[in-house]
Amino acid sequence: MNTWNHTNKPDFFLLGLTDSEEIQLVLSVLFLLIYLVTVLGNMGMMLIIRLDVQLQSPMYFFLTHLSLLDLSYSTVITPKTLENLLTSTKNISFLGCFMQLYFFVLFGGAECFLLSSMAYDRYVAICNPLHYPVVMSTRRCHALLTGSYMMGAIDSSVNMLCLSRINLCSSHVINHFFCDTPAILALSCSDTYVIEMIIIIVSGSTLMVSLLTISMSYASILFTILKINSTSGKQKAFSTCASHVLAVTIFYSTMIFTYLKPKKSYSLGKDQVASVFYTIVIPMLNPLIYSLRNKEVKSAISRAIKKREGSKQLR
Repeated sequence: MNTWNHTNKPDFFLLGLTDSEEIQLVLSVLFLLIYLVTVLGNMGMMLIIRLDVQLQSPMYFFLTHLSLLDLSYSTVITPKTLENLLTSTKNISFLGCFMQLYFFVLFGGAECFLLSSMAYDRYVAICNPLHYPVVMSTRRCHALLTGSYMMGAIDSSVNMLCLSRINLCSSHVINHFFCDTPAILALSCSDTYVIEMIIIIVSGSTLMVSLLTISMSYASILFTILKINSTSGKQKAFSTCASHVLAVTIFYSTMIFTYLKPKKSYSLGKDQVASVFYTIVIPMLNPLIYSLRNKEVKSAISRAIKKREGSKQLR
């Protein structure tokens, strides 16, 4: 058995999504287009928020970092996936594999808590608007952001510590297109029940605590909205939350489906489809969701375009 204690650590071999060269070519083109949209969309979102003075509020402060996290964990996975689809070599080094997993879990865990921070921000804005500037101060926003990254780092570190205790068999073939926890656990020759339970408890706590925070925030928001007499007031309140609710629903549904189950329930086909969705597709969807459903962002984009056209005319 090859364990983590061996000095000579062989590369892993990623089986990828399919053996068909034709499908690999189609997927490589599709994933490349999605990744380009992801990069342009998230960088564009960060730039618009940074430059537009009317978007300097806590909600858009968190949205900037949501775009950064989406871009980061997509970049951890997608370029290597594209390389494996376009080349016959599907190897990934031992260190590269666990570095990929470490940063993926870090960014994913941080995003969970960032989404809950955004839900708390909407709760304060709708349920306690008079105290909003005081409650959501710059100091509070930075504390919530720092806490999100710290919780992601803790989750990732525990994950790595647990995986360092497993005994790897002679086979280093990973039945996945990236180094993911269930796929690596499947390579173990020894009983991993205790390690699985620790990972499920820690990862489950990350998901459940953040999801509970979001649920409680939106339960209070819904109760407050229902007490609003005017239809226009209700619509305005709903519109400020719609984008975030949609992003949360998509993100958490795929995460829970993939990770909150034991290794014996691991299904290559189903888990790969879910993994493609949250690693490659969701990072592209978030900026589209927030830009298409958010009037302030659309107005900021319109102002930026008009400003650019005006500067060209002056030349």
